[in-house]
Amino acid sequence: MWLYNEEEFTTEAIADNVGFVYEIYDKQTEMLYIGKKRFWSKVSKPPLKGRKRRRRSLKESDWQDYYGSSEQVKTLVEESGKDRFSRRILRLCKTLGEMSYYEAKIQFETDALLKPEKYYNAFIGCKIHRKHVFKG
Repeated sequence: MWLYNEEEFTTEAIADNVGFVYEIYDKQTEMLYIGKKRFWSKVSKPPLKGRKRRRRSLKESDWQDYYGSSEQVKTLVEESGKDRFSRRILRLCKTLGEMSYYEAKIQFETDALLKPEKYYNAFIGCKIHRKHVFKG
C-alpha cells in the first residue's frame, strides 16, 4: 500500500499525473530509499492487417507492487517480505522531467549518498533541462 498525505493512494487518484517521487522505509533498520516511479508504461502492438505502423498505447505500470530499483531493497523484500517496509509518496508529478528534478532534489537535500547508514541510495542520476520540468 502506498500512502500519500497519510492516506492510501489508489489508481483513482492518479488524475493527470505521470508519476511520483517516493520514500521506502525499512521498519527493521530504520533506513530509507528515495526514488521515482511512473504510473504508466508504453505498450507496442503489432500493426493491423494491411498497415505498417505499430500501434502504441499506455497501460498502468506495476507501481502498486513496486519496491524501488535498489537491488539491496529488492533482496530484502524477497527475504523478509513486504511487511518490513512502508511506502510513502512524497510528491505527485505532471511531467517526467519534474519527477527527475524532485527525486534528485530530495536526494541532495537529505544527503542520501553521504549517509550510507541511513539511506539505501547508492546513485543519483540526473540531466534535467528547464523545459523538461514545466509543461507549456
